[in-house]
Amino acid sequence: MAETPKYAAPPGPGYTGVVVLADGSVFWGHGLGAEGDTVGEVCFNTSMTGYQEILTDPSYAGQIISFTFPHIGNVGTNPEDIETQGIAARGLILRAPITSPSNFRSATHLSEWLKLRALVGISGIDTRAMTRRIRDLGAPNGVLAHNRAGKFDLAALHAKAKAWPGLEGMDLAAEVSCRQTYGWDETRWQLGKGYGRQENPKFHVVAIDYGIKRNILRCLADAGCKVTVVPGNATAEDVLRYKPDGVFLSNGPGDPAATGVYAVPTIKALVDSGKPVFGICLGHQMLALALGGKTGKMERGHRGANHPVKDLETGKVEITSQNHGFCVIEDSLPKNVVRTHVSLFDGSNEGIKLTDKPVFSVQYHPEASPGPQDSHYLFERFAKLMEQKRG
Repeated sequence: MAETPKYAAPPGPGYTGVVVLADGSVFWGHGLGAEGDTVGEVCFNTSMTGYQEILTDPSYAGQIISFTFPHIGNVGTNPEDIETQGIAARGLILRAPITSPSNFRSATHLSEWLKLRALVGISGIDTRAMTRRIRDLGAPNGVLAHNRAGKFDLAALHAKAKAWPGLEGMDLAAEVSCRQTYGWDETRWQLGKGYGRQENPKFHVVAIDYGIKRNILRCLADAGCKVTVVPGNATAEDVLRYKPDGVFLSNGPGDPAATGVYAVPTIKALVDSGKPVFGICLGHQMLALALGGKTGKMERGHRGANHPVKDLETGKVEITSQNHGFCVIEDSLPKNVVRTHVSLFDGSNEGIKLTDKPVFSVQYHPEASPGPQDSHYLFERFAKLMEQKRG
């Protein structure tokens, strides 16, 4: 008979939260946010700012985020700094208790904000140990649980973590994409002014929503675009019906090969149409699939706002915001696809373009809300392609 796993007991009374990984590892801490339990892939994010934007980024669907920065909560929360209406992440892991807010824009304490959105969290975790474990062994599946009485069935939580299938083969874009088409004209936020409106657009862009962030739409509007957002399962006919000047393929969660079952035929037809196409993140990966390339699961993934990427065309290095666990396998790409950007962390592909069509994409998030803003030029590059196509 198999031995019953021996789970680590809490270090003492008062522990109201626990993380149980699929390999049986147990991390005890103090629950925060909503009570209950949540299962997902445990990953780490190295950003020092923007926790509210990160938690509402649809690309984090299916994931529990361990923040490496200790002062989470220091700027509070507000109704403006969200990337989608609901919560995308499945939970959060912190080293220290939530910091009291100290920012003039704060409207709600992070703890209350989490409760209102039914998001489970935990503090008191050795996030350095968690990060090293993910770095060395890859992102594990795990369960995060919060119970004010400190009562947990560790065997049941372990079984739940083991039973969760993981992100590979999972089409999560279908869960976070919009259900109906809508228009967008809001531009980027400015201090003292808030968000503006694009009242004199030069171009019309159709953005396919695989989990799009609002600040991406704002950057498109800032670049002179009227934006029409369509669901991720839209066909090429649905998109081209609007007679757009260009097409944008958005970021999103999950396995590009799974979402690509229905998205890749659409992208192929859009590329063949000759329209300028700009893709990011999941859109970048599925563009590569549409061009005949392959994608694969990364051992560690890239998540944070401090990732150096080299633009091979200009020689410049930009600090980028990233969130992906899959990547384009570079040697699978056909000859008419040129590598344009490379990660200076691990050499993985960060950008491609076609030699014979106005089509390009990058792996990272160039809108970078809340920052850095090194990559905003890509939206201007897209606008220039649309202008050239017009003649």
